[in-house]
Amino acid sequence: MPQNDNNSMKVALADLGKSIAHWTENNERYASAIPDLLLFRREEPTGLISVMYEPSICLISQGTKRVLLGDDTFVYNAHHYLITAVHLITVVQIIQASREKPCLGIKLRLNPREMAQLMADSHLPPPRMQHPSRGMATGEVTAPLLNAFQRLIDLQNEPEDIPILAPIILREIIYRLLVGEQGARLRQIASVGSQSHQIAKTIEWLKENYTQPLRIEDLAAQARMSASTFYYHFRSMTALSPLQYQKHLRLQEARRLMITERLDAATAAFQVGYESPSQFSREYSRLFGAPPLRDIMHLRQLTANESPSKTFQT
Repeated sequence: MPQNDNNSMKVALADLGKSIAHWTENNERYASAIPDLLLFRREEPTGLISVMYEPSICLISQGTKRVLLGDDTFVYNAHHYLITAVHLITVVQIIQASREKPCLGIKLRLNPREMAQLMADSHLPPPRMQHPSRGMATGEVTAPLLNAFQRLIDLQNEPEDIPILAPIILREIIYRLLVGEQGARLRQIASVGSQSHQIAKTIEWLKENYTQPLRIEDLAAQARMSASTFYYHFRSMTALSPLQYQKHLRLQEARRLMITERLDAATAAFQVGYESPSQFSREYSRLFGAPPLRDIMHLRQLTANESPSKTFQT
């Protein structure tokens, strides 16, 4: 990268960091007035935390995060964004943050329907048939992308302009992602009729119906694939089998119910579809590293002065 471009990127990242720091000064998380835009800060490294990533782009102006998806590791920082194309169950860790130099970042949720519409409006061709790949990747941060995010955050100072200008800037960001380094991955999932699109639809169905009994043959028929093809594509994208994915959804929701609605472990287990409390406790301990009661007591201590839902978000 030429020296002038390098200097301009440093300035842009510094300006973006100042804006994020301003809006997160009194809270680690700031849900902006702009739909789907979240700002966050962390002032110390964290341990490994089980997190559901939704379709989104995550960008950091300072600090470093690591995301584990199956056997793959994704590291993103000021020079690399993280793109997530479908809902994925991951393990996350902030590995670089301090009070003097907090980890400062942005998460923008992506709407697959809006991506598909923009592809049609801009006549972007669907990508060529590709081998199935993970629904997550990192890409290089560019000056135009930083500039668009800066303008989006700056709208916070002009709330009356948000309804008109925010959709324009959001459309620009989506366009830059679709034609950028990871655009083929996003276009494949947004392309109606593609196998990746069918898997994405199945994931959405599972999120809404995780308490129901699951048969691979039924999911495959719904996706219009053979059972073996469906299983291969699903695991390639999510790093989990459909049954493992459903189990993680159940356990994540049970955890939320226990911390936010104060349900006991047995009630939460039955509510998310478990028939055996002992099986629930074993699988919960395996995923979260502690039995339900001990884990929830620890989480309640952590969230005593915070929004309880924060523990379960990016």
